[in-house]
Amino acid sequence: MRRFAALSFLLCIAVSTSAGGDEITASLTGAKGDPARGRALVASRQIGLCLLCHSGPFPEERFQGKLAPDLSSVARLSEGEIRARIVDPRRANPESIMPAYFSTQDLTRVAGGFRGKTILTAEQIEDVVAYLLTLR
Repeated sequence: MRRFAALSFLLCIAVSTSAGGDEITASLTGAKGDPARGRALVASRQIGLCLLCHSGPFPEERFQGKLAPDLSSVARLSEGEIRARIVDPRRANPESIMPAYFSTQDLTRVAGGFRGKTILTAEQIEDVVAYLLTLR
């Protein structure tokens, strides 16, 4: 499954880049994600770590970041733009400090045990995208 997801990702990148856009329009898994699992990933202090830098509609989370935009502002982006920014935010902003959650290319200072591995799986990326789309 992971191999299929990687091939799907590469195809999406090729199509998106050739169109000159900053979008990955097709799902990385071929299916829609689960918004509830996506919310849990975004709020997680062990996996996504999104709230280290971002804030958002998480009243149960006491400490939220102020370094990056509030996640409620994601409504201005299309589904494909959201997906592309999670996969590799450097596509939209080469100076971004946000990690590339589904890329293993051109990374620096990666610990040996993590080289060649993505932070999130394709399914997890789709779950986060599905959740962020509910913030509209």
